[in-house]
Amino acid sequence: MNHRMLFICLTGLLFTTLVAGAVEPEVAPRHRYPKDPPAETANPSRWPKEIKVVGNRLRDAGGREVWLQGVAIPGLEIVPEGHGALQSCRVAIDGWKANVVRLAVRDDFWFGQGKGQTDGGKAYRALVDAAVTMTANRGAYLVIDNHRFRAVKPEQLPFWKEVAGKYKNHPAVLFDIINEPCGISWEVWRNGGFVEEKPKKAVDEAAFLSEEEKKKNQGFESPGMQKLVEVIRATGAGNVIIAGGLDWAYDLSGILKGYALEDKTGNGIMYSAHIYPWKSDWQGKVLDVAEKYPIFVGEVGADVKKMDFLPAERQEDPYTWVPDMLGLIQKHRLNWTGWSFHVWATPVMLSDWDYTPTPFWGEPAKRALSGEKFELKKMR
Repeated sequence: MNHRMLFICLTGLLFTTLVAGAVEPEVAPRHRYPKDPPAETANPSRWPKEIKVVGNRLRDAGGREVWLQGVAIPGLEIVPEGHGALQSCRVAIDGWKANVVRLAVRDDFWFGQGKGQTDGGKAYRALVDAAVTMTANRGAYLVIDNHRFRAVKPEQLPFWKEVAGKYKNHPAVLFDIINEPCGISWEVWRNGGFVEEKPKKAVDEAAFLSEEEKKKNQGFESPGMQKLVEVIRATGAGNVIIAGGLDWAYDLSGILKGYALEDKTGNGIMYSAHIYPWKSDWQGKVLDVAEKYPIFVGEVGADVKKMDFLPAERQEDPYTWVPDMLGLIQKHRLNWTGWSFHVWATPVMLSDWDYTPTPFWGEPAKRALSGEKFELKKMR
């Protein structure tokens, strides 16, 4: 994705974040991001227990089920300094009772390739590490989400090799290997293959270009999700791996059709579905798979704001959709992180940077995190 483009994210066509180099919203008071507290010293005695996949649940070493419920925090995939991620981690856990945080990051920022980075990514890696420690010290889990789209690219392999080596078997850390796969086949998703991309401008197919150069202009060769799993496991890291399905990480149906990932040496694979109000067939796309594998609803939420790129009839009122979605999550004990713990990366859980919950999404989500029960009245 072009570094200077406003990209469309979430489950397909929802404007949510801006990539590096793009212009952020005007810095009005509600966009003055929280100040990060000082980094904490790691205190392993307070860390959560290591988890692994057992059937369709996550369990700790004692066999007790671990049900992950929390929030997704954007910012570090937008600009290298982030939007107060450490403070947001602290508030999410201490104030909202989350036991997991999904932290959006970018592989190029990790290596210091973002706009304005001059230290090779040292400060960025330190900030991610501080978020891991901040979360783990509170007995919660942190999901490292490489906030990329479409398909696995070769340059993402060294990122995961380094991240897996750094957080190898850290009991609090899970790996969400690519944010939202889309526009590819299940074969390419799992096993890799050529991913064709429409050129952003006319491509010179002059005779002096080699076939290899022409092909590079037309797309890229994806190594696939299985290769990413193998790269991570080769480091000795057994951490639970999260793999999003197709249709912008919504459709998991291919997992039951021969495309499940193989994990011979680690703590298992959890499959991720991002669910928003215009996504239908919850049963076929998510719940059928949930009978066999643990599910991570890594992004979920609804907004009163209407999107002009979606038909109005597809944009359900959050005051009816949210209670049903929380009821679905609770009924099937799906692991989840609400998108987004932010004031403008829609659908927003926050009204301001005092962490006031939005009435249509943040408030019911906060009540659910505190244990309130919701009833599923209508499937979609």
